Amino acid sequence: MLRVFTVLFIVTGLGAIGYGGYQLLKTELSVQNNLEEAKEVISQKQASKKPTEKDIQSFSPQEGDVVGILFIPRIGIETPIVEGTDPDELEKGVGHFATSAYPRQNDQVVLSGHRDTVFRKMKDIEIGDIITVKLPHGDFSYKIAHTQVVGADDRTIIKSTAPNEELLLTTCYPFNFVGNAPDRFVVTAYPINE
Repeated sequence: MLRVFTVLFIVTGLGAIGYGGYQLLKTELSVQNNLEEAKEVISQKQASKKPTEKDIQSFSPQEGDVVGILFIPRIGIETPIVEGTDPDELEKGVGHFATSAYPRQNDQVVLSGHRDTVFRKMKDIEIGDIITVKLPHGDFSYKIAHTQVVGADDRTIIKSTAPNEELLLTTCYPFNFVGNAPDRFVVTAYPINE
């Protein structure tokens, strides 16, 4: 009887590991496909015409749309930005918090991603690193000012900062936690005047 229980336990464990590996591979492939789509969308739009201020202020994509690329060169992150932060969107890349602004809309821009997929390297981020948000109407760079850890349910960090623009990146914390993490790691960055 003990032998049957042991075999059953091992088979169940291997099944769980296999399913986890499948999910990770599926997400990686989705992110890569959406990154290619984002590159195509950006290059087509940027080549077509110079955006007006009205284009920038009215930029408001539909939920699930691939809208751009988040690029953090020092730690090697280049991932698509998808409108929305539901699980379906977060499987495609970094999610844009729907009620937040986009670059040059003079308010808080909030992007969230999973710590075990697109933000896996976020633990290596440093104050002063440059973050670039690439959209169809231009590339927008930010410099990291500070990081903090807040509770998983703390929504006070997501707020209007109008007329001042700031970029917030959020992910689950601790980075090596198994399961639903109790906290969030938050990166705050400010626009670089060009």
